[in-house]
Amino acid sequence: MKKRKILWALLAVLICVFIAACKKNVGTPEDNAVTEESGEEVTEEEDTYVLGFTGIDMENPYFITLESAIREQVEKRGYTLITKDPQSDPDLQKTQIEEMIEEGIDAIFLCPVDWEEITESLEELREADVKIINVDTQVKEMDYVDAYIGSDNHEAGYICGQDLIVRCPDGGRIAILECPTQNSINDRITGFEEAIAEAEKGFEVVARADTNGEFEKALEAAKTIVQEHPEIVAVMCGNDQLAVAAKTAVNLAELKEVIIYGVDGSPDIKKELKKANGQIAGTAAQSPISLGKTAAKIAMDILEDKEFERETYEEVFMIDQNNVDMYGVDGWQ
Repeated sequence: MKKRKILWALLAVLICVFIAACKKNVGTPEDNAVTEESGEEVTEEEDTYVLGFTGIDMENPYFITLESAIREQVEKRGYTLITKDPQSDPDLQKTQIEEMIEEGIDAIFLCPVDWEEITESLEELREADVKIINVDTQVKEMDYVDAYIGSDNHEAGYICGQDLIVRCPDGGRIAILECPTQNSINDRITGFEEAIAEAEKGFEVVARADTNGEFEKALEAAKTIVQEHPEIVAVMCGNDQLAVAAKTAVNLAELKEVIIYGVDGSPDIKKELKKANGQIAGTAAQSPISLGKTAAKIAMDILEDKEFERETYEEVFMIDQNNVDMYGVDGWQ
């Protein structure tokens, strides 16, 4: 009798073990679905976006810095940035934009090589439902643009003109290196000419050259100008890269009294301002780092359906020999 009780007890233990084994999860996940009561969170994959960047010329330190600031912010958010270099060629920029559309970009940071010729590309971007963040240089047809971020270019030229009036109170003849296809430079030159028009003693523009925004073209144009007009007192340049070209030409001609203005606040120009007898009078500085960060934030706000400013203008300020130490010469402000 005792043996029988022991056998029944062993049999009961075996049955319990068998039942427990049958309750173990086996097979596919679908066979062992985890209910909400398990406490496990189901995570959804976040949206990710691909953005494009097309600067005017990626050999220009300004656009290199602008792109770098944008890239840092975009990649920090987990998005992808595709960069193209149109090399100051509007036709190449058009082709590269078509390539980026094919690559599936959701938005583009656009600095137009030619503010008028870019219109066809704007139409193609709109048709592809690509958000357009116009940076630095405005396009002519602003209705296509979702947002614009740039510096106050008119003010940049104006403060250069005001500075020239102080340095040359007796007026004089001047030259201008410009680029009509870039509206940012157009605004700078307009601001400069409006400022010098207010001078008590007049300034006369005796020469102006379309540089296409390129250093080599600016250098050749400046060489011609100083040869034909050695009497000029100043050269106003649409950006710092053109100012470096003007300085080179003036030095070659040994015209030590000519002063030069640029716009950007680049490290190269700030180094020139540190020289005791340098010919760079000043640069109306902007910050491509700040501009890039702002542009990236606005682009991401657009893609994520958040509120954003349609037009943003960053302040500009004069850097000259008196205050260059405040901003440093090793990088952009």
